[in-house]
Amino acid sequence: MKVVVLGAGVVGTATAYFLAQDGHEVTVLDRQPAPGLETSFANGAQISACHAKPWAAPHMPAQAFLWMFKPDAPLLFRPWRWDPSLWSWGLKFLRNCTDARLTVNMERTLRVALYSRAVLKALRQKTNIHYDQLTQGILHIYRTAAEFAEGRHTAAQLAALGLPQDVLSPADCLQVEPALAHAAKHDLVGGLLSPEDESGDAQRFTTELAKLAAARGVRFRNTVTIKHIEDDGRRITRVVTDQGDEVADAYVLALGSYSPHLARDIGLELPIYPAKGYSISVEIENPAAAPTVSITDETNFMVFSRLGNRLRVAGTAELAGWNTGLDPRRVEPLVRNARSLFPDAAPYTDLNPWSGLRPATPDSVPILGTTRYSNLFLNTGHGTLGWTMACGSGRIIADLISGRRPEIDIDGLGLERF
Repeated sequence: MKVVVLGAGVVGTATAYFLAQDGHEVTVLDRQPAPGLETSFANGAQISACHAKPWAAPHMPAQAFLWMFKPDAPLLFRPWRWDPSLWSWGLKFLRNCTDARLTVNMERTLRVALYSRAVLKALRQKTNIHYDQLTQGILHIYRTAAEFAEGRHTAAQLAALGLPQDVLSPADCLQVEPALAHAAKHDLVGGLLSPEDESGDAQRFTTELAKLAAARGVRFRNTVTIKHIEDDGRRITRVVTDQGDEVADAYVLALGSYSPHLARDIGLELPIYPAKGYSISVEIENPAAAPTVSITDETNFMVFSRLGNRLRVAGTAELAGWNTGLDPRRVEPLVRNARSLFPDAAPYTDLNPWSGLRPATPDSVPILGTTRYSNLFLNTGHGTLGWTMACGSGRIIADLISGRRPEIDIDGLGLERF
């Protein structure tokens, strides 16, 4: 079967790889000159099933209101901007801010994340792919007793759904990660360790996986602008680009935050809105002072991941449309908190700042599966967990196109839930 995948980020590339593994003839279209150069380029680098708690929670509306007036807040939200897409998304988000919806959405998110983590491990064992990966877990650190109590409550919820975590004292945290010695002297009150989670360079992984996919016959058409999709009411008939049309038996929409724009051409409304995230990547000068375990700072909503001799620091979310511009006010907290947590790891001068648009759904659950068009499949809306969910999502879509039942239940993951 001939399949066209729209998007060459980590999600689209993983989809292409698994489709080729099943024997399909695959073409990938992307506007960038190589795979993995947009949202996958410099993200937080975590394979973090432990982050399955949705953004939409009962406390979030009040918290977001308080953050509206802080330019360096972890979540920047400006509801007075003329932005009907944000307002529509926001209303759906508010409907998910209940305890009942939180439980449902957490289970759905974790279901995909755990499966994807297992698929990634199997892929790594089979191919020996390298991407600066570390498999020592993710350590969540807490600075206040109230935050630590909330963290333990979430950990208990995740444990009931199949993700155990270890509760650690400050001394335990230091044993897991000695580079936290500076933080332990000040305000570290405890931690949670998700031992099976991982970290690694998503862009490097995407590049290496694209090579493996190309070796299986996948054709990557880079620097191609997708103009629109055409249909006959029942099926997609072709994809029109600035370099000619693509006609296939099946199509996969994996364009992240840009998926709604293309889907609108054929009457599909995808409740996806971009949450712009920021990162810096600095060269480590003192390896002993830099972490080797990926760290999530729950107080400052930031993550720290070791990628070879680089330290990746990422965080914040900005709901500001499809603007990818770098705001220095959003970069500064990353530098400030990195200096505070790991002051001797690097000089923090050459920052390599980056921003990317993460495709967020109102319930934090990706949109996977079929559509009313018999040959169009969706693999999008992964929010901050695109790297975490990429391999599992790609395998699910390949199974559906190949006529197999996916290895996990995909009930509640499709567009129909909206």
